[in-house]
Amino acid sequence: YVDQTIDHFGFLEDGTFKQRYLVADKHWKQPAGPILFYTGNEGDITWFCNNTGFMWETAAQLGAMLVFAEHRYYGESLPFGQDSYSDSKHLNYLTSEQALADFAVLIENLKSTLPGAQHSPVIAVGGSYGGMLSAWFRMKYPNIVVGALAASAPIWQFPGMVPCGDFYKIVTQDFARSGYNCDANIRKSWKAINNVTSTVSGLQWLSEEFNLCSPLKNVMDTVTFKNWLQETWVNLAMVDYPYEANFLQPLPPWPIQVVCKYLGFDSTVSDYELLHGVSQAAKIYYNYTGTSSCLNMSQTATGSLGYLGWFYQACTEMVMPMCTDGIQDMFEPEEWNFQAFSDECNAMFGVRPRADWAGTVYGGKDIASHSNIIFSNGGLDPWSAGGVNYNMTESLVSIVIPEGAHHLDLRYSNDHDPPAVRAARALEVKYFQKWISQAKKAPQTSEPNI
Repeated sequence: YVDQTIDHFGFLEDGTFKQRYLVADKHWKQPAGPILFYTGNEGDITWFCNNTGFMWETAAQLGAMLVFAEHRYYGESLPFGQDSYSDSKHLNYLTSEQALADFAVLIENLKSTLPGAQHSPVIAVGGSYGGMLSAWFRMKYPNIVVGALAASAPIWQFPGMVPCGDFYKIVTQDFARSGYNCDANIRKSWKAINNVTSTVSGLQWLSEEFNLCSPLKNVMDTVTFKNWLQETWVNLAMVDYPYEANFLQPLPPWPIQVVCKYLGFDSTVSDYELLHGVSQAAKIYYNYTGTSSCLNMSQTATGSLGYLGWFYQACTEMVMPMCTDGIQDMFEPEEWNFQAFSDECNAMFGVRPRADWAGTVYGGKDIASHSNIIFSNGGLDPWSAGGVNYNMTESLVSIVIPEGAHHLDLRYSNDHDPPAVRAARALEVKYFQKWISQAKKAPQTSEPNI
């Protein structure tokens, strides 16, 4: 644990809190061996640590120390303890800028206290929101990290940067390519749900068919149910890995292909038959192990993620427009409505989002003046819609993994890995080695030019 300032950018709130971080130095070559630094995201850091096998496998090769830093307001790193989420005053210090400053302070602290670390080059690594942080960390603190691997980092999923519908288009393509009529039948299922839930007996039938922990009682419940299903299909697209995995939920290899086996109906299918197929498909996601007694609509993924904190961040700086049209995607049409979103945030937290702040503070698409960042994205991952998918400069590089889902490259290597992800990891390590050797060649002190 390290003592962190609650507010790095003002001087009135002078309190501190304990930030948790994990260190593995088994392979570290002293002195000045490199440090791979995971920029923690919205959840318990031990969970990210266990799911980032790439860093563990690379440590020996590079003679590197591993550090996994927990993001403030998540896991055990709570600035105001149990009161951290009590109101918007206490939540006020949950921003990406404060988190990046925490990371910078932590690294300076490690370098000054660990013998042999003073001249260690540090490379930031992160996935998803953590990937956004690792890219931004290199941009904002190039004095602290020599480079960054930003895996599945949607740094352009902000207003005016990418079309709001692209995310759901990719989800739909994943289902379309995984089974006969799979996307078409999910598209049809929304109307079937509306039809069936128009009667009390239909609500009861659907609740029993899906084995829901709390039965559907009215129209509002039906809306919640449809949102829950929509999120289920999105999560499946994110974790469509080629082998058994337990990232958001325990799942079989290529889970979308398994799900689509239950959705291969012809156009004559009845509403009830279709929804029976949908329930079988949903149970692959929620009950692959067969241990769930009922399906809980209030939880779609692992409890290790901090949903409330992330929702607050989305309601302030992380405004990510998403929309559907029901034509190029398999969902009910829903436009992006910033005002409605802002009102929802205000009702929930008493704050309103700043739509354009992320573009201002982190550069939007004008980031070509930065250097040494790898943006890796998977072709199956809906978040790639907001990612950097082309080389911007010689040292702002894109690596695309066509059959990769959400940050597949950061996971432990597996016999079933597609060749593209093996190649991606090898290339990432090559860049790491290049940055490390560049850092070692750079003079530590410079004489003034007179």
